[in-house]
Amino acid sequence: MSTVAFITLGCKVNQYETEAMEGLFKQQGYEIVSHTEPADVYVINTCSVTSFGDKKSRQLIRRVHRLNEKAVIAVTGCYSQASPEQVKAIEGVRVVLGTRERGHIVDYVKQALQEGGIIDGVTDIMQATEFEDIPLYEMPARTRAFLKIQEGCTNFCSYCIIPFTRGPLRSRSLASIRAEAEKLLSNGFKEIVFTGIHLGAYGKDFKDGTNLYDAAREVLDLPGLRRLRLSSLESIELSPELLELIKSHPKFAHHLHLPLQAGSDAVLKKMNRHYNRAEFAELIANVRDKVPGVAISTDIIVGFPGETEEMFAESLNYIQDLDFARVHVFPYSPRTGTPAAKMPDQVSEPVKKDRVHRLQQLADEMAENYHRKYLGTVQEVLFETKEKGITDGLTDTYIRVYTDDDVLPGEIYKVQLEKLYKDGVYGKIYKRD
Repeated sequence: MSTVAFITLGCKVNQYETEAMEGLFKQQGYEIVSHTEPADVYVINTCSVTSFGDKKSRQLIRRVHRLNEKAVIAVTGCYSQASPEQVKAIEGVRVVLGTRERGHIVDYVKQALQEGGIIDGVTDIMQATEFEDIPLYEMPARTRAFLKIQEGCTNFCSYCIIPFTRGPLRSRSLASIRAEAEKLLSNGFKEIVFTGIHLGAYGKDFKDGTNLYDAAREVLDLPGLRRLRLSSLESIELSPELLELIKSHPKFAHHLHLPLQAGSDAVLKKMNRHYNRAEFAELIANVRDKVPGVAISTDIIVGFPGETEEMFAESLNYIQDLDFARVHVFPYSPRTGTPAAKMPDQVSEPVKKDRVHRLQQLADEMAENYHRKYLGTVQEVLFETKEKGITDGLTDTYIRVYTDDDVLPGEIYKVQLEKLYKDGVYGKIYKRD
């Protein structure tokens, strides 16, 4: 039996796509093995959000080539879409795909096994018009199931290469979403997470009014579903109908990840974000008014070109006032090919490092304050992983809960939250007196 190993860099969308490709190889009789051991085929699903991602991809290609110089190395994802010639120049690479044609990856590998040279399957992503619908033939080894329903982005933020590596907006059909959700639920998953490159734009390419609300309605009443969650989406794309559905439907997780990216109007404008501080704050207030108790997490990029100490201080105060449940902090990393990489007044690495540290301190305090509000309450927790007698999982508001009680990963339990613990809280299984 031939063996294949996978390496995935980057986002949850990449993770989903790798799982789909794993299923394609298993359908053709391949055995999945660890990428740390010799394999007949290596598939590297790359990320190109930052130049560091490109570098990491190159390092991994060289590492697996050393493990087995005769292996077919197939490179796919955003890096190979953006820079196919760079990828083809790396020793050992035999198949190069971008962010399309993954549904045919096994055929490309078979061709490489029979022929010499490099098989180049990269196409012009800007000409893509249809969602590449690759079903999951094998179920992920996790308790929450990611379901990709959307592809492409047209926001063109000045720091981001993704619109050029993922192409225009393409949405998965409602029928396909429902069928894939039914398959996941029949395999025991309790929670489904909708994911996409520009999730809030779901349905815009259909031009018939179909939107994210319709996608959610398609799965919420399916038997077996206990929780539906949305991955990252833009605050300006939250319709009143969707907010009402999140509020009213008992299976919709009360958690939204809404990237802010900066708390300074000057920086937001240079980033080409489509809102200012006042508008974002108003949107957040509206979300909290419409969905009481909703947890809102966000992303912040620190050290964007031209960000002064005054602008950063302004961001700190603004972020604190918005009282996020969780803040993901990222130092700005120049990405070749984006307008921001050419901007003057690039912030030095020591300054970025210092600002990341200061914002992370604030983020930790905000998360702790948020968790503290829930101490003494009883919450439903979907448990995920177990290690050294401690099992952890998530509430619908995305609080990480730990317990040493005897629980089964993949199951939902009512848990009384007792004390702060690690990056979340510690609890005990709730038992009525």
